[in-house]
Amino acid sequence: MPQVFGKGSNVLVKVTLIGGGLLLFTVVMVGMYMTPYTHDLGIAFDQPAPFSHKHHFEQLGIHCKYCHTQVEDARFAGVPATETCMTCHSQIWTNSPLLEPVRSSYAKGEPIRWNRITNAPDFVYFNHSVHIAKGVSCFTCHGRVDQMNLMYKENAFEMKWCLNCHRNPEQFVRPKAEIYNPNYAPSQDHAALGRELVKTLGIEKEQIQNCSVCHR
Repeated sequence: MPQVFGKGSNVLVKVTLIGGGLLLFTVVMVGMYMTPYTHDLGIAFDQPAPFSHKHHFEQLGIHCKYCHTQVEDARFAGVPATETCMTCHSQIWTNSPLLEPVRSSYAKGEPIRWNRITNAPDFVYFNHSVHIAKGVSCFTCHGRVDQMNLMYKENAFEMKWCLNCHRNPEQFVRPKAEIYNPNYAPSQDHAALGRELVKTLGIEKEQIQNCSVCHR
């Protein structure tokens, strides 16, 4: 009986199966990486004390800068010292079990070890003060923090996410008076306002797309 397939057919089948398997594996892994769960989106992290931004910001009217004191001057926005918490909590909720870690921290003179929600990789340079100065709101990146009873990450902060803003800053910048306003709603002519803000704030679109801006 004549041979239907040549000797090279076995090799072709093996290459096809292995290649197909690798392709399927790649598609599955990329798909998993793109899911919110992979990036811990929408998941409230455990903290030493259950701090509510919604309660403190929206209900009590405490300004972002009262706790994040360095946000306009440094790379890191800063977390409040225990003394800042105790400014109020030495007078209110003084016996609450939820605040025992805060009272213990104050009594021992040891800072509270809050768990970071967002932590940029070592190869990424990020400066909060620069973004605030250039009209980028806290809420643009971190979402509606004023509505979060427990803090969670709303955006994955992948490179493509950041580049979208760096390539189109006019779509995201705000007037400086609206930086800390969670209810800011751009008007219908925001495109024109955005272009004007980019100009007046000295945002160089070509420069902020340079690799060295974030990778130093």
